[in-house]
Amino acid sequence: MPGPSLNDIKAAADAIRDRIIETPVLPLTSARWDGVLPDCAGVAVKLELFQQTGSFKARGALLGLRGLTDDQRVAGVVAASGGNHALAVSWAAREAGVDALITMPRATDPARIAGCKTLGACIELYDDMAEAFAAMNAAAAGGRALIHPFEAAHMVLGAATCAVEYMQQAPEVDTFVVPVGGGGLISGMAAAIKQVKPDAQVIGVEPMGADSLSRSLKAGHPVAIDRVATIADSLGAPLAMHYTFEIARAYTDRVVRISDHQMLQAMQLYQDNLRITAEPACAASLAAVLGPLRDDLAGRHVGIIACGSNISMDRYRTLIADL
Repeated sequence: MPGPSLNDIKAAADAIRDRIIETPVLPLTSARWDGVLPDCAGVAVKLELFQQTGSFKARGALLGLRGLTDDQRVAGVVAASGGNHALAVSWAAREAGVDALITMPRATDPARIAGCKTLGACIELYDDMAEAFAAMNAAAAGGRALIHPFEAAHMVLGAATCAVEYMQQAPEVDTFVVPVGGGGLISGMAAAIKQVKPDAQVIGVEPMGADSLSRSLKAGHPVAIDRVATIADSLGAPLAMHYTFEIARAYTDRVVRISDHQMLQAMQLYQDNLRITAEPACAASLAAVLGPLRDDLAGRHVGIIACGSNISMDRYRTLIADL
């Protein structure tokens, strides 16, 4: 089977244990959730938004930076991202004492740009993500080490360490609902889950306007979509890629799609019930459980993941105003 082995995942977890936070798992059992959650055995959420830099991306980014050769450390790294990956690479580069260049779309939330600068990264802004990726590739061709946001073994391993941690904290969970962007999180988590608990279900969640994995699974090979149209910029990958696609195809049971409105509703629930200010991607798992999966979870112990939350209050208020 493709992807990392359990020995690989254990070694990765040991390699980053000194700096990565063991994020909590919270059973959603308070009275605030009465009448909200589906009729299932239980729902728990892993609060990975409390991770370093506010998202699961810190795990894989730290693995990638710690795996650089001496020559790569001297040359520095480059990453393209308008989201959580940008912050994670900026932080991991500072931890490793390595120069980081982050290429970002101009429309990136200003709070994320400021966060990267505070962490010491050099920021270059471009008209859109396609131009930012082209600039990343040009910098990599010029000698910088490329820290890809999802299509890399260290990113998949980082996500896998999150899954192993989750299973240890909540051994009763038998259905994992995982957000899908480029595929790094779903492929890493699914690879770990299916090797430890082969009978568990792993269900991916994509925005309707960024459903490259759904389309790729239907086609039988990685495909690109014509355009990204979703408020969940952290899930807005325009294409699936070979490495993560093959792992996701091998280990994921199915993928469901959700609307932007469903994510907004889930964001509001996180605020009302947990006082968490969630970005859209952070609310995707909950949105799927309350939406397309609601009638499929009877008797199941469901695990969702709040994968990250780096959103300015101005951006959050603007989005929630659309409810």
